[in-house]
Amino acid sequence: MHQQLADHVERPVVIAAGAASLAGDLTVPAGANGVVLFAHGSGSSRASPRNVWVAARLARAGLATLLFDLLTPEEEQRDVHTREHRFDIPLLSQRLVLATDWVDAQPELRALPIGYFGASTGAGAALVAAAERRERIGAVVARGGRPDLAGIDALAQVTAPTLLVVGGNDDVVIDLNRRALAAMRCEKRLEIVPGATHLFEEPGALEQVAATASQWLVEFLVVQAAR
Repeated sequence: MHQQLADHVERPVVIAAGAASLAGDLTVPAGANGVVLFAHGSGSSRASPRNVWVAARLARAGLATLLFDLLTPEEEQRDVHTREHRFDIPLLSQRLVLATDWVDAQPELRALPIGYFGASTGAGAALVAAAERRERIGAVVARGGRPDLAGIDALAQVTAPTLLVVGGNDDVVIDLNRRALAAMRCEKRLEIVPGATHLFEEPGALEQVAATASQWLVEFLVVQAAR
């Protein structure tokens, strides 16, 4: 049983990733029962308004959240012109693995079960990292994700229960998610939000994503972990 924090904590953090330093924002609600690391999509950052919004909902459910930049400012600036990093799943997944190791080095977090929330290309990175750290990752959620980018081998090695959430009008991504789902051997589910497009900008769509994600993460990080 982990020792719960009595106070709500929000603080900026820096995660060492080899020669790179990655900026992050850590939120730990009082009595947190799990921690969720966010992997944002291509061309985005830890300031992604959708991920920030979902993270706030997860915090209300008692889950700590870590939003962090997968790329340094210099890499992001270069990527705007070259797009060399946004689909570099090996690089992005390794950064997520290092962030996971960083969490395990924090006294207030190391005993908490860990989940991933990946968006767009970040979903591919999250699933590769979940395969690499399968003994540590308790659940994965992908929003409008590209789980196919993880590759067949990694998908087959994921053991964490995985929820894929896709907009009902995002036809191409629905097909890619179905193919990825078929390659996975873990507990899994594809949730399609009716009438939603790729970014879930329609009224109520992101709320449905957050509610479904929160339920999934609490079930597998908190309820199942306590059994």
